[in-house]
Parts: sequence; structure tokens; C-alpha cells
Amino acid sequence: MPAAPKKGRAAKARPFAQSGPVKPAGKGGALWRNVRSIALPLALFLLIRTFLLEAYRIPSGSMIPAMLIGDWLFVNKAVFGPHVPFTDRRIPGYADPKRGDIVVFKSPPQRDQPHDLTPTLVKRTVAIGGDTIHMRAAVLYVNGVVQRQGYGVVSGDAYDSVSELFDWQKPLALKGSRFGEAPAQPSHDEWGPIVVPPNHLFMMGDNRYNSKDSRYWGFVPRDNLRGRPMFVYYSYNADDSDRPLPFITDIRWGRLGHVIR
Repeated sequence: MPAAPKKGRAAKARPFAQSGPVKPAGKGGALWRNVRSIALPLALFLLIRTFLLEAYRIPSGSMIPAMLIGDWLFVNKAVFGPHVPFTDRRIPGYADPKRGDIVVFKSPPQRDQPHDLTPTLVKRTVAIGGDTIHMRAAVLYVNGVVQRQGYGVVSGDAYDSVSELFDWQKPLALKGSRFGEAPAQPSHDEWGPIVVPPNHLFMMGDNRYNSKDSRYWGFVPRDNLRGRPMFVYYSYNADDSDRPLPFITDIRWGRLGHVIR
């Protein structure tokens, strides 16, 4: 008689292989896996965007030469403390804005543009709470000290001007201070002295004759800060390019990676 086949591991496994076809996962399980594969990366993206890092596009020339029209920046949102979505609460940051810092912030109400009352802006911090600030002949003074003009651009059509938007300064102007009398009518280049309130900032654009800033709409509350620009990750000649599809054909390669100061 032929010997009976030995029962090895393969023989033991055979009953399981012959137990029938594997049933496919239910539709509910497959749907959950698909949702999870999308939801987890989306949640991570929203977490980073809300609390850590956000992209911002420069739409105007108010900060030339520090930032150009067509620059795309990464903004550090954690530095001053990010806001909790759908609330008025803020997570504490690890720094306070200093004079000279470029900051992204929510503008105080701009009554002359009700269609966009509180836009998100980027300007330079020229004074902080407690500072006395004024301007004479287009020269900025903070606590009586002339501020350097290294990053202030004066355009070819620079001229002093008067606007009713400057009138918010009138009741705040100091009387009989060591900085001299405030002008009866504040103007673009002649205003103050005024004192920046605690927990507020005074913002100005580097390109001062092409910048609508705190001279027009007043002090910026500390809670309005949204972050500090870090560096340019993409830039193209968006304002005067003569090439087709300038976002592809007129990239400013030398701006990529440029650190914002």
C-alpha cells in the first residue's frame, strides 16, 4: 500500500484556503477609509493654517521696497498668538511686536470703504504703546528722535495732502508738549504729537506716499495682530509685466527665499 501523505504545514493550511472566497469589506467600511484618508490631511492642513503658518499675497505697493506687488509670503501666526476660530480668544504667543517689525494685522474700521471695512493688511510698526509720535516736513519722530529713512520710499509725485480721514487725530493731539504744537489741521506730512495708547500700535507703509495707514484710520489694537511675515516663497512681476501669463513667464527668481525685514 502506498504510504499516506504526511500532514505538513501546507496540508494544515489547505482547509483554510478551501474555506470559501473572502468576503469584500462592506460599503460602509470602504467609505470610512476614503473619508479618513481625506479628513486627516485636511485637519492637519487646517491646524497648521489656523495656528502656525499661513500664506499671504502682497496686493499693493505700500511696502516697497521691503515687499513687492506679486510677492507671496509665509506668515508666522504663532509669534503673537493665533486666534481660536469662531471666538474672540487668543492663544498666547511667544513675542511682542517691536518698533521696526513688519506685521500682518486686521485693520481698524475704514469708514471710507464700507465694502471692505476691516481688511487684512501688512505694514511696519513705527511706534508702540506709550510712544509719542509726530511728523514734520514728512520726517517721522518717535519720542522726539528722528527715525531713519532707510526703508522709507519717497515717490516722484510726493506731495503733502489734507483729508478728513486725518481728523481723528485732532482731539488726541498734545497741547504744549516739548515736541511743539500740533497743526490745526493734520495733513499727510504734518501731524501730531499724539501718544500711542497701551496695547496699541502705530503702523505705516514703507512707501509712505503710496500707503493708507495709521495716519488715516488710527491705532491698531494688539489683539488685531495676525502674524509676522517670514520669507517670500513665490514672486512674479504682477504690476507692470508685458509678458503673457506673467505668473509663469515673469517670475522673480531672485526673490524666492527672500527674508522679510
